Amino acid sequence: MKSQTAPILIVEDSPEDYAIVLRALKKAHLAQAIVRCQDGDEALDFLLRRGVFAEADGWRRPALILLDLNLPGTGGAEVLAAVKADAGLRSIPVVVLSNSQAAEDVDRCYALGAAGYIRKQIQLKQLEESIRGFVRYWFEIVQLPKGDPAP
Repeated sequence: MKSQTAPILIVEDSPEDYAIVLRALKKAHLAQAIVRCQDGDEALDFLLRRGVFAEADGWRRPALILLDLNLPGTGGAEVLAAVKADAGLRSIPVVVLSNSQAAEDVDRCYALGAAGYIRKQIQLKQLEESIRGFVRYWFEIVQLPKGDPAP
């Protein structure tokens, strides 16, 4: 890990979208370490510390999850539902990052407990501005949970 602070977990299957988001986060001078999972199943294994993550050295509970909605295998909505159903994870803010602008997708994510929904912008500059605002809000304005709360 790059930092002693809790990392951001990015769940994104597209290498191109991940690279764009990572670049935007770096341009916004984000200090947190980044952990990436490439699908919903890997994300749940990471969060629930099972499979290859069962005894991972240096594992830290994420401060925030940036979650793609359309993932192979277990989809983003199912990951969101699982996080919010788990007493040890539910306090982690989950922000959905998706190409979908369908009202039913937005409504479903909020109903499942999403802390925010950001549409992936077609224009790189717009996405970078959105990520800059995201970083400012989540890491300069609000206070994130520090650890595992008592259930």
